[in-house]
Amino acid sequence: MSEHVLVLTTMPDLDAAEHLAEDLVQARLAACVNILPQVRSIYMWQGKPCKDTEHLVFIKTTDQGYPKLQSYIQNRHPYELPEIIGTPITRGLEKYLDWVAQGVNV
Repeated sequence: MSEHVLVLTTMPDLDAAEHLAEDLVQARLAACVNILPQVRSIYMWQGKPCKDTEHLVFIKTTDQGYPKLQSYIQNRHPYELPEIIGTPITRGLEKYLDWVAQGVNV
């Protein structure tokens, strides 16, 4: 199993995305967070088609830190059902991945 995890979530606006990113890094649940502005999401919600502009958030954490990070996002996210997807990082620059591990404190 990978020691590092890339977590994706979406936020409704830039302020909410930045606030989440700052909180996760300050709480040392994530080593780094990237925000991609203005992604277009098209989906079905409660049987109705939806189109929204959102901000995609990339969160780098560790496998050990993932459960607390997921709980943190879920408890503070403005959506009723937030997207929280964690995928293992199976390859990467070793020094960068070491830095990620050092930046997460669980």
